[in-house]
Amino acid sequence: MNTVLLDFNTRAQEVEDYFIFLESLIKQTTKLAVADSDGKHTIHNLNSELAKTLKANGFLLLYNLVESTMQNAIESIFDEFKNQLIPFDRLKPQIKIIVLQNLKNRSPKKIHLEITQISTDIITATFDREELFSGNVDARLIKEIAEKYGFSYQTDPMKTKNGQNLLVVKSNRNDLAHGVKSFEEVGRDKTIEEILEIKVEIIEYLRQILENIKTYLDNREYLDGTTGTP
Repeated sequence: MNTVLLDFNTRAQEVEDYFIFLESLIKQTTKLAVADSDGKHTIHNLNSELAKTLKANGFLLLYNLVESTMQNAIESIFDEFKNQLIPFDRLKPQIKIIVLQNLKNRSPKKIHLEITQISTDIITATFDREELFSGNVDARLIKEIAEKYGFSYQTDPMKTKNGQNLLVVKSNRNDLAHGVKSFEEVGRDKTIEEILEIKVEIIEYLRQILENIKTYLDNREYLDGTTGTP
């Protein structure tokens, strides 16, 4: 989980750097220098159409941060099961259901070579991070996942608005990815100040969710307390 947190911090800083640069372009504290054929530079302000495109691109960066962070977080839970040699019968019932659903989606021909001790190997051999999400991550889904695994989805609403802006980011990302809206259309709907506020709230929301998952793993809250000590 520490690796997940480090990766999140790196990716979040990349997003921060992009928006710092974009804000400076829009507010003209940074300007563009365009070279002509003779190598002479002319200073230009950012035109409004390009500004809209760059703002829209910010939603793609934010959504990429959201989905990659949650993929890494869920994968870290299965890594914990593997590293701690947790047997299937020690898991909470709701996690057993997840494992069995994963098994249903796997071809026996593809996983049988990965299984030597079925009670432990079946948990991670059936896991596939690529099937976790597909442009569908928002606060509602994260809440559902938290309830399935048993970690907390509670965050400080004063700082995160409980992740409500993840829906805005997801919707804009999908509109762009599927060609429903142009970059100009998405970019014109939000000011840079509004996007920056969304960015701050989402990064803080993800950070708090990751801390919740770390607590969940540290306390081994995935174990079924009714089956005794492993």
